Amino acid sequence: MSTSSSIRMRIRDVFPNITIGRHPTGPLNSLTDVPGVLVHTESIRTPNTPTQHAVNTGVTTILPRKDWFSRVCHAGIFSFNGSGEMTGSHWIEETGLLRSPIILTNSFAVGPCYTGVYQHAIREHASPDGTVDWFLTPVIAETYDGYLSDIAAMPVTPDMVVRGIDRASAARVPEGCTGGGTGMVCQGVKGGTGSASRTVVAHAGETFTLAALVQANFGKDWGLTIGGVPVGRLLMDAAQRAAHEANLASIDAGTNDSESESTQPAKDGSIIVILATDAPLSPTQLKRLAKRATVGLAKTGGWGSNTSGDLFLAFSTACDIPGAQPMTWRPARGPAQRVLLDNSVNSLFECAADCVEESIYNAVCMAETTVGPMGRVVEAIDLDRLRRVLGRWCCTD
Repeated sequence: MSTSSSIRMRIRDVFPNITIGRHPTGPLNSLTDVPGVLVHTESIRTPNTPTQHAVNTGVTTILPRKDWFSRVCHAGIFSFNGSGEMTGSHWIEETGLLRSPIILTNSFAVGPCYTGVYQHAIREHASPDGTVDWFLTPVIAETYDGYLSDIAAMPVTPDMVVRGIDRASAARVPEGCTGGGTGMVCQGVKGGTGSASRTVVAHAGETFTLAALVQANFGKDWGLTIGGVPVGRLLMDAAQRAAHEANLASIDAGTNDSESESTQPAKDGSIIVILATDAPLSPTQLKRLAKRATVGLAKTGGWGSNTSGDLFLAFSTACDIPGAQPMTWRPARGPAQRVLLDNSVNSLFECAADCVEESIYNAVCMAETTVGPMGRVVEAIDLDRLRRVLGRWCCTD
C-alpha cells in the first residue's frame, strides 16, 4: 500500500458519501465536542542518525474537565483483551469515579506520565508547607510503538504531561501521527490518534453529545475494513495478495506456524478507546457503554488478538461530585444525581460504536508515512486508491 501525494484527510473528506451510523456529528466531530472536555497532544519525532535511532512517540492528555482535581466524574472501564496497561483502573472499577487526567502514551512511558500527573497536582494543590493529604490514582494508558520508535530511548518525560494539562484546549483533536499515537501502526498502514463525535436528541428537546478518541495500533493489513468494504485485501497488489494467500495456505497445511509477515511488526496490538459524554449515566451504564467500543472496533476489522491490549474507558461529565470528601462514620448523602433510564440508552450505545469506528478511520486516513529505527517504513494509506475502492464498493445513501 504505497502512499500518494494527497494531503491527509479525515474519512468524510476522503469519501463524503460514506455512511457511518445514523446520528449527526458534533460541530468538530471530535472528543472536544463534549462540553468541558479538553485535549492536548505533544509529539517527539527525530530521524535516524549515525548515533541515534529514530524516535516517533508522544503524549496525549485528556482532561474530563478543567477542574478535574476538585470535581469528579462517573466512569466505567472494559477490557476486551488485557495485554496492556491502564493505571487507575482498579479504583475506577471499585468506585465508578474518575479523578485524574487521562494520559495516552507508549508502553515504556507509563512511569514518567504517572509522575507528571503527580507533579502537576502537587504544584497546584499542595498545602502551603509543600505537603499533601489527598489521594490520587492517575490514569495512564499505553500501546506499543517499538516498531517505529526507539522505545528503549525512553524520551517521554513528566514535564510533557505537566505541559499537556496546562495547555489542553477545546480545539479539534489533532489526528494521525500525533501525541501518544505518533509511532503507532494500524492494520498494515500507519495508525495513530483519531476522534469522532455524535449528538442525540433526548426528551423535551435536550441534546446529548457522545464522542470517542482512539490510539489505534492493532490488526493486520488483510483485515482493514472501511464502510463494510474489505479495503485491506482490495488495496493489496497482486504480489502481496499472492504472498498472503500462500502464507495462509501453509498455515492451514501445518507447514507454517507463524502468521507474522517480515514487513510487519510481529506483535498485533493494541487500541485504547476513551469515550466521553455529557449524558447523565451511572458508572454501571458507563461500563456498558465502554463495552460498545468493541462493536466499532470489529467494524474496522479488529478482533482482539492474544497480544492486543484493547482497553476502553467511558466517562460522563454530567455528574458533579466533590473530589475531596471528608471522612465520616455516619452515612451521608452526596449531591443528588439524575441518571438516564436503562431502557433509554440504546442510541448512546449505538453512537459509541459509530464514534469508535469513525475515529479509527480518521486515525488511519490522517496518519503520514513514517520511518522508524533501522530504516523501517510504514506507509500511510493511499487516499487516492482508497477513494477509488470505496467508490466502486461502498454502499451509500
